[in-house]
Amino acid sequence: MGAKRSILIMFCALMLFRHVEASSSSSQKNQSQDSLDSFLYNYALNSIPKPRTGQLYEVSSPANFSGMEVSVLRLRAHSLWKNGANLSSIEIPPMAALPFPFTRRVDLVYQNLGNWSTSYYNVPNYTLVAPVAGLLAYDSDTGPTSTMLVGLDMQGDSLITVVFRSVSLHQYDVTSLQCVRFAADGTLQLSNVTGGGGTCVWRGDGHFSIVAPRNMKKGKASRVKWWMIGIPGVAAVAVLIAGIGIFCWKMCRWRNVRKMERIAERSEGLNSTWIGSSRMPTATGIRTQPNLENSYIP
Repeated sequence: MGAKRSILIMFCALMLFRHVEASSSSSQKNQSQDSLDSFLYNYALNSIPKPRTGQLYEVSSPANFSGMEVSVLRLRAHSLWKNGANLSSIEIPPMAALPFPFTRRVDLVYQNLGNWSTSYYNVPNYTLVAPVAGLLAYDSDTGPTSTMLVGLDMQGDSLITVVFRSVSLHQYDVTSLQCVRFAADGTLQLSNVTGGGGTCVWRGDGHFSIVAPRNMKKGKASRVKWWMIGIPGVAAVAVLIAGIGIFCWKMCRWRNVRKMERIAERSEGLNSTWIGSSRMPTATGIRTQPNLENSYIP
């Protein structure tokens, strides 16, 4: 009884340790994502000492994050509401969004993590097939050194459109692809891909990408593979069938010859002779020689 109790305690402790370890890993990942967002925003502000309202600034990627893209657009709240915003591949329609908590001016930051995407974001049982694109809103009224993150409150049925133009998805089964949104609170959402396979729509800001199931076979590669297997297979089957047909024909011919030979053996035997390249049967000589009636001379 004591041994069973000890085993149960050890099992519970192990499960608790795994839960704490998983929570710690998730927390560390969220912290690294938040740190990256803050770093990129501060880097962009330092690259643009006096950003003008309404002007989109494209910032070169930091030296230690080569391949990333960062853009900043500072807008007044009423301008964001009236005109919306267009940041590279992300579009906010007019009369769709307001900063929440409300602020008079907001900095919209666009990110494209490029080949760094998988270093910061992943989806269990899925594979990223497009780079992670981010849209974050910061309160620009709190001072030049503040990194206060605010959200975008979407009004009515309005949606943010994210288009992955530079990604070729033709090699995948489009019906199995999913849009993914990584929200600021660490949760993720999945939805269907629209617009011919490269467009996603969401009710909120965050980070976005397109994922495919890990066990999904690529459509074009799968078709090529089946062609490569099928053509030699069909040829081999055709050769096998032809071989079997020739074998059966020869067997039938051999049986007919054997049958004819047996019939010939049971009947009267005839001699044969060669005439040219053909062997022909011949009869034996006549047993009784004919005599002429008037051949007798007394």
